[in-house]
Amino acid sequence: MVSTSVIAELCIYIVTWNVGTNYPGDVGFSDMLSLNGTSLCPGEQNRPDIYVLGFQEVNIKPKHQILNIFQDNQWTLKVREFLSQRDYVKIETAQLQGILLNVWALGKHIDNMNDIETETTKTGLGGLWGNKGAVSVRMSLYGSGVTFVNSHLAAHDENLKERVIDYNQILDNHRYKVRKYNTIFDHDFVFWLGDLNFRLNGNDSPEDVKTAVEQGNLDDLFTRDQLQMVREAGNAFSLLNEQKPTFRPTFKYVEGTSDYDLKRRPAWCDRILYRVQEDKYPDIKLELQQLSYKSHPQYTLSDHKPVTAEFKLSIKAEHHTSEDIYEMTHGGSSSETPLSSVIIVLFSLYMALH
Repeated sequence: MVSTSVIAELCIYIVTWNVGTNYPGDVGFSDMLSLNGTSLCPGEQNRPDIYVLGFQEVNIKPKHQILNIFQDNQWTLKVREFLSQRDYVKIETAQLQGILLNVWALGKHIDNMNDIETETTKTGLGGLWGNKGAVSVRMSLYGSGVTFVNSHLAAHDENLKERVIDYNQILDNHRYKVRKYNTIFDHDFVFWLGDLNFRLNGNDSPEDVKTAVEQGNLDDLFTRDQLQMVREAGNAFSLLNEQKPTFRPTFKYVEGTSDYDLKRRPAWCDRILYRVQEDKYPDIKLELQQLSYKSHPQYTLSDHKPVTAEFKLSIKAEHHTSEDIYEMTHGGSSSETPLSSVIIVLFSLYMALH
């Protein structure tokens, strides 16, 4: 009988939120990040192993871009307030103007996170401006290739074609240095999040959509969701999966409230999709189980509601170690010094001081 070993079993917690150029101020992340014990992650204290936070419309003024060269963005600093005291370490940040992506992990995983890269693609003004586009962070995670993509696509109901063009431009332009993981979909695990800006087809008014939402007719509305349509047609996002949203449309709200702003038709603009290549390698089983998918309507800072999703990622192998898996998936042993060589020292100093 062939024995199967669990190389890694991790819980990944993903957030996407368009913050509408607002500063974080006194925004609390405990509920959004399920730091209050409500996470569905299995294991010790139901704590996620990795947090991935994608923001859109963050500090898009030029003076803020200059400051961010020398220090963390204010949203990153706000997240740090909640995660660093719980033994999480910031692994990487990627930013393109207002599109920001943070990856955090428990310190115990750092030795198994290598070949970390970031990539950006501008799609605004035909690729000249970064108000729209995508940023990503990719890595070797316990020997497998994982990438996280945060994108902000073209806005407005009538610009469906432009959103599809944006998506394909991101795929064409995103290139990584790791030979076997040169593109986004070369990766074993892909997580794509963001303000994808897909709206509802049809000519009904904002008031009509609001009434349908209030009456609980979400299933009927979702049949007209543009993202679902382009996926089914094979025009965009067709290689990715999405759990059907059961929450209300996350855009557009009057800031400071949970009331829809009827200048726009409500829509599910904010989404989290995923992909796993389960049987890509012999003797290795890659698994991904979605545990939750929800919005957080209590957050009223911007005209979008944040959306979160939790995933259980598993890597199982027959008679292989994580180093064996790395060699099979990446075509050789890692030449990169583990990230921990720097971060663990800084993390230890931080804990000693706090």
